[in-house]
Amino acid sequence: MTTSTWEAPPVAPTAQPRPTRTVSGVLPTLWLGVVAVLAFWWAGTTAATGTTPGGALMSLGELSGLLASYLVCAQLLLIGRVPWFERGIGFDRLVAWHRSLGTSVVLLVLTHVVLMIVGGSLLDGLSVWSEVPSVLATQPYLWPALIGTVLFLAVGVSSARLARQHLSYEVWFAVHLSIYVGIFLAFAHQVAGGTHFVGSPVARGLWILLYAGTAAALLTWRVVLPLMSHRRYAMRVSAVVPEADGLASVWVHGRGLTRLEARGGQFFLVRFLTPGHRATAHPYSLSMAPTDDHLRFTVGALGDHSSAVTDLRPGTRVQVEGPFGHFTADQARSDRVLLVAGGAGIGPVRALAEELLDQGRQVVVLHRAHDAAGLALAAEFTPSPSLTYLPVPGRRAHLGHDPLAPQHLRWLVPDIASRDVFVCGPPAMADAVARSARALGVPRSAIHREEIDS
Repeated sequence: MTTSTWEAPPVAPTAQPRPTRTVSGVLPTLWLGVVAVLAFWWAGTTAATGTTPGGALMSLGELSGLLASYLVCAQLLLIGRVPWFERGIGFDRLVAWHRSLGTSVVLLVLTHVVLMIVGGSLLDGLSVWSEVPSVLATQPYLWPALIGTVLFLAVGVSSARLARQHLSYEVWFAVHLSIYVGIFLAFAHQVAGGTHFVGSPVARGLWILLYAGTAAALLTWRVVLPLMSHRRYAMRVSAVVPEADGLASVWVHGRGLTRLEARGGQFFLVRFLTPGHRATAHPYSLSMAPTDDHLRFTVGALGDHSSAVTDLRPGTRVQVEGPFGHFTADQARSDRVLLVAGGAGIGPVRALAEELLDQGRQVVVLHRAHDAAGLALAAEFTPSPSLTYLPVPGRRAHLGHDPLAPQHLRWLVPDIASRDVFVCGPPAMADAVARSARALGVPRSAIHREEIDS
């Protein structure tokens, strides 16, 4: 497999229309659901409930349990590949919201447990320590809830930053999957003994519909459609090409791949169907514009999974989900664009540059690397009247300065203030470029970033 280069046509850049900014309805919809849960809890709570401290605490415990149950459904839908959600706010923000909701759910579950135990002990006239075995003995449907709570806590602890640093992705993922068991057990406990459901078939039916709808969405967009896509596109690895230290390109052959409607700068969740890769899918960005029969992903060796892609054999079957991401050419407002890449970020920048040049824009690519050996895909940036390639290898300690500091960035790209700035690379680098661009007069709305760990 040979690597292709491209050169922009020698035409003058033309101004492009400003991208349309759509207002997402995802967040208002989530808040509307919270309001609906509050109204449901209020309507099903009798006035006598709050007349005693124990009753009031248990009622608040029921509310926290209902909110946790609703939010865990919302949390699953956010990463359920539902197209409306992804188009509304983008996959990266969905993942961030998913993590934030995860913390809220765990805290609400703990609040629910504590309030129900303390409130029950006050009503029963027992100590807190005696209340637990008492209710477990008299209300057997609480045993599944107890197991579910333990699973929620296990997932929450494993997702903490400190724990993630000491767990392999595969172990973390296995623990994470247990949340589905915890959700089922918590759901069963609610519909079997929840105060708001026992005497109301309508309420129980609506709650079942919420969970059934969530399960149907997950099965549709995370299982059925990916399997159908896998069969339709028949993708297989055709070659693995080393590009630089710690970077390799995986070429994937298929049929009718333009129907995926992928854009330069976007990424797919890629699963290689071979031992060591089959269990998990990882986000890999396109590093060239897709053709009808080929995709290319340039992957950095960032962990066990990505490091092992160099061992993939031609013919390995590939399953993808996507494309995802808004790091695309239609975000640019100017006909002059600066692209800054570092590490594995050169892949999406290369693909994005290709699309921007095809649109007739004037592009500068600034490529950072620790050394010259790390300048992957450099040979593909053929200089032209519309493309300027600026390789900047070397660590700051060796260079004696930070090439991304405002004064040096302005020296490299004197007209940066008139350009859209796209940066893709490690978080620290993206932060540095964004700060320098702002200091040099680039509007915040003209700075677009995609973070990839180094």
